[in-house]
Amino acid sequence: MAHHNHGHHRHAHDRGGHRHGGLIASALLLNLGFVAAETVFGLIGGSMALIADAGHNFGDALGLGAAFAATLLSRREPSGRFTYGLGSSSILAALLNALILMVAVGAIAAEAVQRLISPQPVAGMIVIAVALAGVAVNGVSALLLSRAGHHHDLNIRTAFLHAVSDAGVSGGVAISGALVLATGWLWLDPAASLLVVGAIVIGTWSVLRKALAMALHGVPHGIDPAAVRARLEAVPGVEEVHDLHIWPMSTTETALTAHLVMPGGHPGDAELSKLIAALDRDFAIGHATVQIETGDGEETCPLVSERVV
Repeated sequence: MAHHNHGHHRHAHDRGGHRHGGLIASALLLNLGFVAAETVFGLIGGSMALIADAGHNFGDALGLGAAFAATLLSRREPSGRFTYGLGSSSILAALLNALILMVAVGAIAAEAVQRLISPQPVAGMIVIAVALAGVAVNGVSALLLSRAGHHHDLNIRTAFLHAVSDAGVSGGVAISGALVLATGWLWLDPAASLLVVGAIVIGTWSVLRKALAMALHGVPHGIDPAAVRARLEAVPGVEEVHDLHIWPMSTTETALTAHLVMPGGHPGDAELSKLIAALDRDFAIGHATVQIETGDGEETCPLVSERVV
């Protein structure tokens, strides 16, 4: 049986972890400050759209907080109890982020419907000013998160995409404030808040599905299990592949176990190292364990069936 964990990924992640954590913390503080200001001015101006946007931004801030906590936990070394370390906390953080946002939009939508039925006065200039400030705050947050490696981590990527979309949503709220001033149509404000709700649901649904799948040890998004199996079956001397499992150890690391039936015997550590390196290079599977079986005995491996875990 061969086991290999491409440690250079973990080491590189650890070296950048402090810098990434600092960038996430900066974006978190920036968002929390803006949420407080947006809520206060939303109440003063009587704008449901501003309050809805504040709820959206607060959900994003909670997600940033969870991502920051997961970044800290993922640095902890494996222990006798947590043999993989605490990297999987990042999966829980992503799931928590998505669930919080989904719960928040329900309350926002209910209040917006009430405002549509009974429109309330709205201070258009306050809405415009605060919403434009939101464009700036979310733009800066997106810039910070882009430097934190948003292409490689579901938590950070989700927060980055939320910041970008929030900038657009805040721009839409500013436009609704201008239209209320120009037309006096008070229904435009709650209507804009419902559009914000729609944007949240659309943007969060895919994240919720991915995070839930990862929490249930599903094959990470972007990895084709059939292609991985085909790659293993293509190894010279392999007649059969069984007990293949692929699962996320965190939002950035993936593990694999597999049994390879090789009647010709063990190919040697050098060949297995090449295979492990190929899995890392081609599929970003950095923690692979491969068991070699010759299949020449009368007893069949009890894990041959795909239905057996």
